[in-house]
Amino acid sequence: MNGTISNLKIGNTAVIAAKIQELTGGTLFEIRTRKEYPLDYIETTKVSKDELRNNARPELSDHLTDIDNYDIIFLGYPNWWGTMPMAVFTFLESHNFQGKTIVPFCTHEGSGKGKSENDIKHLCPKSTVLSGISIYGSSVSKAGPEINDWLKRQNLIFNTI
Repeated sequence: MNGTISNLKIGNTAVIAAKIQELTGGTLFEIRTRKEYPLDYIETTKVSKDELRNNARPELSDHLTDIDNYDIIFLGYPNWWGTMPMAVFTFLESHNFQGKTIVPFCTHEGSGKGKSENDIKHLCPKSTVLSGISIYGSSVSKAGPEINDWLKRQNLIFNTI
């Protein structure tokens, strides 16, 4: 964050997800792996790089059991090595997104969305993938207006705040 590495009580992507939930009235579901990532950021980057290199599919600790009840899925993730964490690949491959609208959002520290939107389109070819948003992790605390504007442009704000 701001050029330094720090452990966060609430991750940057979770902060953005909570803001989107507030503006849309959605339900939160956190993609978590059965095997937890290291608390140390550098160690986590090493694990995530190995997962990407090996095209791994980490086992998830929980699954979304009622995906049929949702037409619009906001999919949030940090940008790890130019795309989504491999656990997000596992999540997308574990569910049927046919006919769903997927709205990606990611946090990063300079790499934007990378190739994540293309990866989502490849994994979910029978869904509609809207143009996502990428937010610098170091600026999530003040990203509310940017998120609000992005949701308005896509006609996705359902709550009045």
